[in-house]
Amino acid sequence: MHLVAPGLIRAEEGGFHGPTLNDFFPPAVLFEGTPFEMNRIMLIRMLMVVVLLVLFWLGTRNLRVIPGRAQGVLEFALDFVRKNTIESQLGVKEGRRFAPLLMTIFFLVFAFNITGVIPGLNIAASSVVGFPIFMAVVAYVSFIYAGIKKHPGKFFKNSLFPAGVPKAMYILVTPIEFISTFIVRPVTLALRLLMNMLVGHMILVLLWAATNFFILSAGGLFPALGAVTFTFGFAFTLFEIFVAGLQAYVFTLLTALYIQLALADEH
Repeated sequence: MHLVAPGLIRAEEGGFHGPTLNDFFPPAVLFEGTPFEMNRIMLIRMLMVVVLLVLFWLGTRNLRVIPGRAQGVLEFALDFVRKNTIESQLGVKEGRRFAPLLMTIFFLVFAFNITGVIPGLNIAASSVVGFPIFMAVVAYVSFIYAGIKKHPGKFFKNSLFPAGVPKAMYILVTPIEFISTFIVRPVTLALRLLMNMLVGHMILVLLWAATNFFILSAGGLFPALGAVTFTFGFAFTLFEIFVAGLQAYVFTLLTALYIQLALADEH
């Protein structure tokens, strides 16, 4: 649980201080003052990439017809993403084509989200804007590439000038289509992921820091209130695990949906 969270550390130093946005801008740990400067969040990202590589290596190094435990867990996770996000939007043929990309998006986003509830890490690696923006750009480039590849010379025209609309209405329709398709999509992808993980961290740190303060520092009847904040903290930790998976699922599902729209016959 969040027993080493920044807000809790400040509570231990005397008095209660809630979490702040400074939690998301930790000091440099390595290579300070160079272009390769790294802080705690960057190190967490590198750690989770290594963890993913090791887990996939362990799950695929000795593939069998009757899967072992590691292979079985990996196959279950892959099948869930394939059936419930990729093939549900793109079908089997196109789903197979975009599966490597969408699988990578799902597991990377989930891995970076789940660090918010891992003891010792205590902050989602996706709660700083750089990663959500990067993933939104990946999704953006992917659906534009898919549309151009499937409908060369027509994708942008049909996206901005949909068929069946009276020509005079294009004055209104075209700007709306441009904003909704090429601006709102990547912006909402990034903001949805960022805000969910940022707010989740703030609430968790607040609850666990308050629990620590009420039980260990405050006197009187405050320890009883600490039991209440502990209960809420534990419940919200479980909820954050659910949110970590849900946001990975939504991000992947929307990316697949945007690709499917780009591949649609009207383009």
